[in-house]
Amino acid sequence: MGKTLGNAVFNNFLGNAPTWYKQAIIFFLILNPILVLVLDQPVIAGWVLIGEFIFTLAMALKCYPLQPGGLLAIQAVALNLTTPHAVFEETLNNFNVILLLMFMVAGIYFMKDLLMFLFTKIIVKVRSKMALSIMFTALAAVLSAFLDALTVTAVLISVGVGFYQVYHRVASNAHQHHDKHDHSDDTLVHDLNRENLEQFRAFLRSLLMHGAVGTALGGVCTLVGEPQNLLIAQKAGWDFITFFVTMAPVTMPVLAAGLLTTVVLEYTGWFDYGAKIPEPVYNVLKEHEEQKNEKRNQSDKAKLIVQGVIALILCVALALHLAEVGLIGLMIIVLLTAFNGIIEEHQIGHAFEEALPFTALLVVFFAVVAVIHEQHLFTPVIHWVMSFEQSVQPIMFFVANGVLSMISDNVFVATVYISEVAEMLADGTITREHFDQLTIAINTGTNLPSVATPNGQAAFLFLLTSALAPLIRLSYGKMVWMALPYTLVLITVGSAMIYLFV
Repeated sequence: MGKTLGNAVFNNFLGNAPTWYKQAIIFFLILNPILVLVLDQPVIAGWVLIGEFIFTLAMALKCYPLQPGGLLAIQAVALNLTTPHAVFEETLNNFNVILLLMFMVAGIYFMKDLLMFLFTKIIVKVRSKMALSIMFTALAAVLSAFLDALTVTAVLISVGVGFYQVYHRVASNAHQHHDKHDHSDDTLVHDLNRENLEQFRAFLRSLLMHGAVGTALGGVCTLVGEPQNLLIAQKAGWDFITFFVTMAPVTMPVLAAGLLTTVVLEYTGWFDYGAKIPEPVYNVLKEHEEQKNEKRNQSDKAKLIVQGVIALILCVALALHLAEVGLIGLMIIVLLTAFNGIIEEHQIGHAFEEALPFTALLVVFFAVVAVIHEQHLFTPVIHWVMSFEQSVQPIMFFVANGVLSMISDNVFVATVYISEVAEMLADGTITREHFDQLTIAINTGTNLPSVATPNGQAAFLFLLTSALAPLIRLSYGKMVWMALPYTLVLITVGSAMIYLFV
């Protein structure tokens, strides 16, 4: 009886995740108390915890990271590696990001019709994959400079899911009952369509990765592009224009190099890029668009016009930063639902399904960040960088920030560094000119190399844990591989510009 009950408990633990994965998580949960309570090594335990958490992110397709990551976070609090208060403070410091995820992503959900309308037009009209890829990278960069990278990523995910569903239904001969159709199930896909479906997945993967990198290229340029930029600007006393102009000697050449990388990757087909849309898939999307156009009645047209007007309101509100991004998102939800007749609770509920699991995961992430804070895991790195010659410090800050941003959250890394440097300026340890140089290195160092892994960029993590990633077979390893050429180019050009101009 006991044995079968034990087996049942183990089988239920993390559901249908592989047995070796469950065993790995159990091993982590046994190892951590030994490191803290038996060996009295909280700092080593802190670094091990970061490694374990990265493992749960890397295996996101085997098991959503909220459960295993959450267990590790709960244990970290229980072992006193951090405190509930510190986790709350860390979450509170990032409340604007949480608001953004809860409301802005849901707001984008209600704009789906317009986005699908526009992007279908683009995909149907622009037949060159090269032109499409450059458009995705450039458009994501421009939008991310004024909106938030997460908002732009939410748009890309929404569009990707829309296209995938249209073709998957046709490939599975499931034109009817599309509400019940399981888009993750390929068993009904006709053999003739399988190859096209795989190629279509590769096509969507490459477009989405271009777009995701584009969010980083644009996000680094302006004060509102990334959450940490606002904080950096606050400490430095820079407004929108000052921030843009101060960063431009590094950010503009990097943007140009990023777009050039898009061209090279699409031309050569290296790193799994270059996949074109298969002709049958293109025909399905084109036919779908024509059918939609024919079926569009006055009510549908009115909805599209309303969404277009509200999209303009959204852009103006975000560009002028009229309120916190999340609150603007809530306004967008109210306007879109009110004017398009979505008034039932269950209709509105669907909009929150995509973002709330990720919001919960982000709070777990903040718990791990609180451990880094409480155990001062990054402090030795800061002291080491400050021991270099003053002229070498900016480039060293860029490198050190970059490495830490690949494994940890770049918002946290920037917060820690800018706070330390601001204190040095207040103490008179460094001059204002040197402070400005280090600030440029901190902003670019946390924003650019962090594209290397999904842990560094919240937008990448959002894409990895979205409903779209498993559909198009975009795993952690695949994201790292596809981001690699961009990572190398952004680090090389960024560090060269800092060395030459800062």
